[in-house]
Amino acid sequence: MKRHARFATCLLLSAAAATAQQAPPLSAMHATMSLDALLQEERQLQFDRFDQDTAAALGAALVARAKSASRPVTLEIRQGDTVLFAHAMPGASPDHADWIRRKNNLVRRTGHSSFYTHNEVRQAGGDHDKLPGLDMRDYAAHGGAYPIVVRGRGAVGTVTVSGLPGADDHALVVAALKDHLHIGEQP
Repeated sequence: MKRHARFATCLLLSAAAATAQQAPPLSAMHATMSLDALLQEERQLQFDRFDQDTAAALGAALVARAKSASRPVTLEIRQGDTVLFAHAMPGASPDHADWIRRKNNLVRRTGHSSFYTHNEVRQAGGDHDKLPGLDMRDYAAHGGAYPIVVRGRGAVGTVTVSGLPGADDHALVVAALKDHLHIGEQP
């Protein structure tokens, strides 16, 4: 995890320095969530175990949420390099698969949700579409990809949604994770 933190810090400082001379107006750089809130969310949304059955249940929950909201998204759940669940809603674009690949690459590289990195870079004055040291053809700092973390083991995979604005993709994943993990429910 220290490697991820060092990489994220270097990425953050490099992004801020690279764009300091040509930073967009402050109003265009607002972040939608605090980094502390996103880190707390990541600490909270962890599994005791994760396997194919868990992925199928989580995937079904995501599909149900997307259907009920009439959201034309594509979603994917991976454990390592293995796709355990994938689904494209009616109306979803074939381009979503590439967005999923790029968002997943970022999560695997940083150890944080893609929305965390998006906010981290934006709050430092950087451009989330021009991350120094990363080829943006292979990485995307837009919301929607989330690390699957098993307590005591660390990150074992990703769950990703693509097709909505990044904050909405992120919110859809978080809502499904909270439902699946029974977080926020009254006893």
